[in-house]
Amino acid sequence: MGEIQRPGALYKQVAAAIRDAIASGEFPPGAPLPSEAQLIARYRVSRPTVRNAIAALRTEGLIEVIHGKGSFVRGAQAPVLTVARTISRDNAGNFTTGQDAWKPAEEPTVYRTKTTVTTGALLALGEGEALFGVDRLLTDPTTGTRALHRTLIPFATAEGTALAEHPDTEPAQIYALLAEAGHDLSWAETTRARMPLPDERATLQLADVVPVIHTTRTTLGRDGRPLILEELTASGDRAQLTYRITANNSSNRAQPTA
Repeated sequence: MGEIQRPGALYKQVAAAIRDAIASGEFPPGAPLPSEAQLIARYRVSRPTVRNAIAALRTEGLIEVIHGKGSFVRGAQAPVLTVARTISRDNAGNFTTGQDAWKPAEEPTVYRTKTTVTTGALLALGEGEALFGVDRLLTDPTTGTRALHRTLIPFATAEGTALAEHPDTEPAQIYALLAEAGHDLSWAETTRARMPLPDERATLQLADVVPVIHTTRTTLGRDGRPLILEELTASGDRAQLTYRITANNSSNRAQPTA
């Protein structure tokens, strides 16, 4: 490819030219890009322009820079772990979830906190209501993929139950406790992709450009009242979520399967 044509932001033009070369297969996934000197000669631009173009492509997630080796085209990596977002209940009243296969990487952290605007809305509570918080770092034993799990339990839900003394009870056991208390349970869940917070990136061991999958699951009791809130955060390029969908009654709420 010849000299970049001006005007316009020069580094953007170089980035677009490299992007086209990646899309055409000239630079296939996993292949190294030409060196800085070669890119300077190829596009007849300055070193800062090439570096800015590489930085832009790295931000887009098209390339990764390995110190001491150079820049490489990132492949469209298929998710290596499928996370089943299911809840089942056997005849004895025991609940299981797709999360049961994950192993704790460390002891859970238990603390007291309060609802925010976001969590309060999901729990049908005002801002500043008292909660137990439980944070867990989980790993998949097969792939080593990490995930962050958070449980938020309103004091009103925990009162009069074993959760008041043991908020770090596993989610499946919490469901059983709530069912024993007379709640006909159902669940509402949302999933979205976002960029990780700095501490999430470090804990989940993510590359700079990798997003996370973030789910929020609200457990609903009698009259559809929210009881607890769970959040799961995992790498967007290491995990994918799967859901089982069944026909249900007119309320269109997910029920545990027998």
